[in-house]
Amino acid sequence: MALQCGIVGLPNVGKSTLFNCLSNAKAQAANFPFCTIEPNVGVITVPDDRLNKLAEIVHPQKIVPATVEIVDIAGLVKGASKGEGLGNKFLANIRETDAILHVLRCFDDENVVHVDGKVDPVRDKEIIDAELQLKDLETIEARINKVEKQAKSGGDKDARLAYEVYSRIREALLRGESARTVVLDTKDEVKIAHDLYLLTSKPVMYVCNVDEASAVTGNQYVEAVREAVKNEDARILVVAAKIESEIAEFESYEERQMFLNEIGLEESGVNRLIKSAYKLLNLETFFTAGPQEVRAWTFHKGWKAPQCAGVIHTDFEKGFIRAEVIKYEDYIRYGSESAVKEAGKMNVEGKEYVVQDGDIMHFRFNV
Repeated sequence: MALQCGIVGLPNVGKSTLFNCLSNAKAQAANFPFCTIEPNVGVITVPDDRLNKLAEIVHPQKIVPATVEIVDIAGLVKGASKGEGLGNKFLANIRETDAILHVLRCFDDENVVHVDGKVDPVRDKEIIDAELQLKDLETIEARINKVEKQAKSGGDKDARLAYEVYSRIREALLRGESARTVVLDTKDEVKIAHDLYLLTSKPVMYVCNVDEASAVTGNQYVEAVREAVKNEDARILVVAAKIESEIAEFESYEERQMFLNEIGLEESGVNRLIKSAYKLLNLETFFTAGPQEVRAWTFHKGWKAPQCAGVIHTDFEKGFIRAEVIKYEDYIRYGSESAVKEAGKMNVEGKEYVVQDGDIMHFRFNV
């Protein structure tokens, strides 16, 4: 399961520069609005040192990391929900994404034009929020119109429940609040809301794009964003996209680390962003390890063994018999699968086993 994140923001906030750092696909990074005319999709690997350490032990023919898809959307402007700029088309492009990376300009630079003339990340955030909320309101109004008559006649329980959920979301949107703020009490309510594919129901990470001097400590713009989103269930990440583009030019890992150390950073913003996106979506990783390949697989925290088997192949889930599980720490400590077995550290688990981050799995199945 590939994680897909959509990058949104006003024009000239650093979206395409950040995208270029995240991906080998090169979006045009130019100092004018709408330079990204088609949605750019980049596929990047998830940084995970555990994968490399397993490969050092197993010596597989290939290493396959987990991946993240990043969709770079053209800069939205006020009125995008009504088709201003290139709004409608690009709002549609992020409807299928798992999460939104909302890039905010938190730096001053007289050479980079701001679409509204002045740097104010909180105002920028509110503009984008409003456009996404207005677009969602259109969706909700259309759905309510379809089920209202059935719901009020009282004979259709499903229609009545859908109408109740739609109405609660509509009220939140009318108050200027995002759909994700609506508390849903049951699995049925969650499914009804999920099937709407609302833009403001997606988890969001605010990416504060700062100048080099603020890369480590942040600045007053970042603090203003923190204050503005303190009541939201959202993450904030401080990244200097210009520095990240310089890091991307280095050929070797050692050169990149040396550069990071010089400016006081332990890890690149790109790595931190990917890891934060995983946490935002409640995702974890299990591994398979053998002579052909060592591979990382993405799953949702709390999934049981058969569901994780299904990530590899649907037949694995359908015909699940058992899972042979080795903890990552044990694999590293004993140095081989056979040594782990001899030490009695390999567990055989059934259908109710909740897979843990870092588990090395071997599934037995029959179809």
